[in-house]
Amino acid sequence: MPLTAPPAPSEPALAETGFAAMGSQVHILALDAPAHALPNARAAVGALERRWSRFRPDSDVSRINAADGQPVTVSTTTATLIALAVRGWAATGGAYDPTVLDAVIGAGYDRSFELIATHDAGPNAAARPAPGCGGIAVDVDTGLVRLPASVHIDPGGIGKGLAADLVATRLVADGARGTLVNIGGDLRVAGAAPPGGWRIDVDLPAVADTGLVLRSGGVATSGTHRRRWVRDGQRSHHLIDPRTGAPSASPLVAATVVAGTAWRAEVLTKAVVLAGTVTAAARVLTAADTAGLLVDADGRTHELAGLGRFRL
Repeated sequence: MPLTAPPAPSEPALAETGFAAMGSQVHILALDAPAHALPNARAAVGALERRWSRFRPDSDVSRINAADGQPVTVSTTTATLIALAVRGWAATGGAYDPTVLDAVIGAGYDRSFELIATHDAGPNAAARPAPGCGGIAVDVDTGLVRLPASVHIDPGGIGKGLAADLVATRLVADGARGTLVNIGGDLRVAGAAPPGGWRIDVDLPAVADTGLVLRSGGVATSGTHRRRWVRDGQRSHHLIDPRTGAPSASPLVAATVVAGTAWRAEVLTKAVVLAGTVTAAARVLTAADTAGLLVDADGRTHELAGLGRFRL
């Protein structure tokens, strides 16, 4: 009987889709995905946006913020979002703080970002420190969430990160062999990676041709170079320092962080930028699955926690 060589492995089929959601561009790639997987993923992003947008008066987040200290029953995913936000606040010693909503609004981010450029009314409100998460109660099993009467939350970046985590996990459960989900720069890969890994371009100021290779986990980028506007002649941005309630004045202006999940990467980017010094930022990334790239106000870059193992 003649010997026959095994068939050469075929290249995985790559499907992709892109659309606008959560005030950002969404890009989803999936390997060997069944036909229904990407439409389901798009629908899942839309459902999360409807629950989490602070610009929708009927969203879970808006109902929580409007409850004036009373408990509110929300979806399991929303209760999970709030619980993880509180966990991120505790883990970073308050450097990441979802209770900065009043400060964000006071700085001028009082409507969806695409409308801010056409709205330049009045000076920024006086800055006050964020109240913190100490009084927030969450029961994920029952979906009950209660904020203190004076506390309001902005899921912001952690919402995009968690959405990327949830949608990537769903795609694999729906039959995709592997996937990459990018929601406004908060990115999660799950399942199998293509040959050589998922190649990711890093969007940082003053950094050219920087890419990462990821086989699992999440990546997020935050900084004062994003979501900037002018209000009453005053330049402002969305990255609020919860200690002051004002836009960050840290000499560290941007960070990209790799972590096991996109929501953790997003939380850690805030803590890294607000750390103020490279030494202090390095102390933020102590977990084995984390690494980072920093940019300071002079345009210098600093690698943290072995980023080289993720470099192209």
